[in-house]
Amino acid sequence: MENILKKIIQHQSWSHYFNWNLWGNSGINYLQSLLLFLVLAFTFKIFQVIILHRLEKLSQKTDTDIDDFLVGLVKSVKPPLYFLLALFLSIKSLHFSNEWERIITIILFIIIAYQTIILISQAIDYVVYKLSTGTKEDEKNKEIIKLLGRIAKGAVWVVAILIILDNMGVNVTSAIAGLGIGGIAIAMAVKDLLSDMIASLSIFMDKPFRVGETVKIGTDRGKVESVGIKTTRIRTIGGEQLIIPNKDLAEARIRNMKRMEKRRVKFTLGVVYGLSANIIEKIPNIIQEIIEKEGGEEVEFNRSHFATYGDYSLNFETVYHIKSNEYTKYMDIQQKINLAIYKKFEEEKIEFAYPTQVVYLNKDNNAD
Repeated sequence: MENILKKIIQHQSWSHYFNWNLWGNSGINYLQSLLLFLVLAFTFKIFQVIILHRLEKLSQKTDTDIDDFLVGLVKSVKPPLYFLLALFLSIKSLHFSNEWERIITIILFIIIAYQTIILISQAIDYVVYKLSTGTKEDEKNKEIIKLLGRIAKGAVWVVAILIILDNMGVNVTSAIAGLGIGGIAIAMAVKDLLSDMIASLSIFMDKPFRVGETVKIGTDRGKVESVGIKTTRIRTIGGEQLIIPNKDLAEARIRNMKRMEKRRVKFTLGVVYGLSANIIEKIPNIIQEIIEKEGGEEVEFNRSHFATYGDYSLNFETVYHIKSNEYTKYMDIQQKINLAIYKKFEEEKIEFAYPTQVVYLNKDNNAD
């Protein structure tokens, strides 16, 4: 290119315009660099347009939004970046001192690093958006998701700054080592908070329970109202709000009552001694008929047996299942069954047992 430019300039008698030298480069060199800049800038722009066009055509053929996200990424690379990249490559064709070349290289590296951070940040925002716009329960955890997104973007910035400083000649290893002692002190001061945050992340990822579900933790039972960064709040059956640190929940045994597919019900009732064998034999069938009638399709009868001889009663053990995990429905069905059993036993003259004690007195005929 340089020889072609020289011939053109000599042919047009323009040589006196380029017979100068600046910073070790002739006028021909600067003209060559300018033409290279124009060619590269045009090429980069065409390259962006072609890729964007292909991605947009691809996005029209799919139902997902991942391709729309990729199109957005390409669009986010603004023309100034192509302009600066073309400028850098064209300047590299000139001859400068090592110091100037190093400065130009660092400036371009910073620009590219900044654009890369922007692209990664947009990718993180996309992931955060997808996670926080899922089900209704997931929306309750949007603050946790956004916090994790901010932490991830902060980490990207820190890594990028360290890489830039390293390329500028700064001894990053020594700087990090110097911050190590202070970092340990800070970590010791906030270790409880960090433990709760990690536990919160564990709860969010593993989902042992969701907002609105009823759980039992130890002796406490209630409905989950919110899951925060540090604590989880539960509204107990008694009405008070129970606030539990997330790190305690991560180590606790949690019973999720909402996720029961069906509720197993077991009860025992006792009748008095002295009933005939025929009546005792009929009692399990009576109980079964009542349960199947009163429970209907919502109840699965399992068993009813004359189980044990008690101190003051003959005990019958009964088991059935309710096809629901709702506590109120369980109590409604149990109440209907209990009332029906009471009425039926009353009709059949079957007496319920209750604690009694019989004292036998022997009369001493030899007493004075």
